[in-house]
Amino acid sequence: MNHKEIIEKVFEKINNIEQKGALAAYIPELANVDVEKFGVHISTISGFNFGMGDYKENFSIQSIAKVFSLCLAYKMLGGELWNRVGVEPSGTAFNSLTQLEKDKGIPRNPFINAGALVISDVLLSTWATPKEELLAFIRSLSNNQTLNYSARISASEKSSGYRNVALCNFVKSLGNIENEPDNVLDFYFDLCSLEVSCQDLSQLFLFLANEGKTIHDNKQILTKSRSKRINALMQTCGFYDESGEFAFRVGLPGKSGVGGGIVAIHPDKYCI
Repeated sequence: MNHKEIIEKVFEKINNIEQKGALAAYIPELANVDVEKFGVHISTISGFNFGMGDYKENFSIQSIAKVFSLCLAYKMLGGELWNRVGVEPSGTAFNSLTQLEKDKGIPRNPFINAGALVISDVLLSTWATPKEELLAFIRSLSNNQTLNYSARISASEKSSGYRNVALCNFVKSLGNIENEPDNVLDFYFDLCSLEVSCQDLSQLFLFLANEGKTIHDNKQILTKSRSKRINALMQTCGFYDESGEFAFRVGLPGKSGVGGGIVAIHPDKYCI
């Protein structure tokens, strides 16, 4: 298969489609993003790499970063993690409060905001310096040691994240947040502020296409079994209430973020 030729054709076709989307203006800093930016990059297990457009430009990956925090928490706690968060598609918006009371504070899955807040709480309870530990973990997945949070975007989210404040406090009231909500939210907003390029993103996620093992240094990040479960969660929950639509049309495990990014994995082959 000629990945380069296929991507060139698809890129040209997509780049000419009328833009009907909208910026995530409820996060003030994201309202300033240039809507003309468009990039794609593929990394294969065999070592082929190819990008087009703005694929080297950093952008805020937002909820895509939740996969990293989930992998780290799963690596640390194993199956005990699923006592705190479920593995079912939510069928509701990513920031919905409606299911939490019925489910007694157990979020439906780790990718909706309530679930990611619980994962953040797990990491806060595990380490004295969780932000540094998470960043070191993310950097270990690629050769790029410059990857970092964005103080600018994090501050912007903190200034407008009232819905997440409500979610965190509600889960805390139901007994599934151990740490102080302010600390959990601070960690969560920094997590979502992570800025990387399309090139970085395709390389960071490649271990999930390679049975949990990195390509650049052959390190086993997750067991084969756990890697398959993360992929299963991305397949069923990675696009919130549009997960079924993405599975039907695309058929690959993936994750979206309101910063405009989408990452998808073809197990045993590539990440794009």
